[in-house]
Amino acid sequence: MLDLTVTENLRLHSHYALLKLTAPEKLPEMHPGQFAEIRVDGSPATFLRRPISINYVDRGKNEVWFLIQLIGEGTKHLGEAKVGDVINVLLPLGNGFTMPQNPSDKLLLVGGGVGTAPMLYLGEQLAKSGSHPTFLLGARTSKDLLQLEQFQNYGEVYTTTEDGSHGERGYVTQHSILVKKNFEHIYTCGPKPMMMAVAKFAKSKDVNCEVSLENTMACGIGACLCCVENTTEGHLCVCKEGPVFNINKLLWQI
Repeated sequence: MLDLTVTENLRLHSHYALLKLTAPEKLPEMHPGQFAEIRVDGSPATFLRRPISINYVDRGKNEVWFLIQLIGEGTKHLGEAKVGDVINVLLPLGNGFTMPQNPSDKLLLVGGGVGTAPMLYLGEQLAKSGSHPTFLLGARTSKDLLQLEQFQNYGEVYTTTEDGSHGERGYVTQHSILVKKNFEHIYTCGPKPMMMAVAKFAKSKDVNCEVSLENTMACGIGACLCCVENTTEGHLCVCKEGPVFNINKLLWQI
């Protein structure tokens, strides 16, 4: 548990804020796919911490970034944090994505909505290890596609929008890159229907696939049992055993 100081709070969109936090001491080691439980102070109606994916870790500035979707009183309150404010954060939590044993250019990272958040840090770490990842990012409109410039630093970026305002029109599983290139590992995070569609595609191509679940995670340590997912190994707490799971462990109809 750390008291972190706000270094920057950028409003990327009317419904999204990018919160950057630092600490006087060196931040702990964090892996792509892990998350944090952020305490919301000064919001009387917010009793529980908010689980937020780790978006990026800037070791040079000793910063951790969180892409926050402003959908409720708690997250909206975080979106109003000012530089210098101190926020209590429990991190890192959960298990992250599996990193490839060898560098590869056949890695596909699929993100939808705020589910693009963990894909940035994952892509940076993959590129750092010598891989050249491919990003496939989906949103409703061009305005909902976030951090594209940052993604482009680490690999090829393809997009879909439901209205066709950026990239190809439609959903991520309809993008032409899926038939133009063969992949050996797929990572995905986003709305459950999107992840299930990606998992179904991966299964049809016999491609290894990992998904980051977004079940309600109240405590972050496996104590409250709010985030239980039924798996091939029984009922598991997503916050402790996940949030990242191989699709072969999930009881999805794919």
